[in-house]
Amino acid sequence: MAVDTTRWGVIYNPKAGSKKAQQRWTDIRSYMESRKVQFDYVQSEGFGSVERLARTLANNGYKTIVVVGGDGALNDAVNGILLSDAEDRNNIALGIIPNGVGNDFAKFWGLDSDDYRGAVDALVERRTRRVDVGEFSYFDGEKHVRRLFLNAVYVGLGARIVRITNETRRFWGIPLISYLASLFLVAFERKLYRMHVKLNGEHIRGRIMAVAIGSARGYGLTPSAVPYNGWLDVSFVYRPELRQLISGLWMLQQGRLLNHKTVKPYRSRKIQILRAQNAEISLDGRLWLDRHFPIEIRIAPEALTLIIPK
Repeated sequence: MAVDTTRWGVIYNPKAGSKKAQQRWTDIRSYMESRKVQFDYVQSEGFGSVERLARTLANNGYKTIVVVGGDGALNDAVNGILLSDAEDRNNIALGIIPNGVGNDFAKFWGLDSDDYRGAVDALVERRTRRVDVGEFSYFDGEKHVRRLFLNAVYVGLGARIVRITNETRRFWGIPLISYLASLFLVAFERKLYRMHVKLNGEHIRGRIMAVAIGSARGYGLTPSAVPYNGWLDVSFVYRPELRQLISGLWMLQQGRLLNHKTVKPYRSRKIQILRAQNAEISLDGRLWLDRHFPIEIRIAPEALTLIIPK
């Protein structure tokens, strides 16, 4: 199928738990039409469908693919586009209209989930920038598995927070309350994991509470990371005393976590996780259940074309 190169392919991923999902899309669609945008629209239908839809749009010649969704939907779209068969996939422009429970990557660029008009205006103005993408890979015994990410990989504490947040959301239905409750429960648990990580030629072994590897801010655990310098920021979090824990939670919210005594920061282009006993793993806020070591995480500089606000 040949399409007009100026025509957008729009993927709408309804906000989880929202009772106003269709009204939200109606408002966004109406505003795009008022801005004379030419687009084709598809709606995701469950887990994995955004990746499939993004791959289909890329393979069918769309040069602009817009995701109306959160961090999870963006992760799927990036994998769908960059792992597609499209010959010019690296030049397909990805646009964001934040609409998810987590919009950390959109917030980094100054996009507000309450201002869809501003996001559409930025897309119409079409200021593009090449940004880095993280690569997460391992061999599962039969084949090499590769997954891309925009924000961060969590090992240990951060991934456990993701799991508990997902579970508590089923009962409470309010994302912020679920997140704060899970953060409180897991932080005071202060569970340690036996890990072995290699980066910059150094082997780090021991009992560690969390490792965060971010191409971007990574939900606060890699607050200095930026997705355009060709580096990954890595934070090792060791077990704090109770008093240090309280100050750590405050510093996390203030974006100053790297100043905490129990946090040791690094910067690297490649990290190998050789062991992480019983530790859960998440990519861009989603649990990764397939556990095979060693895991290699590296940066792919300027691998994605992103439409950003001025």
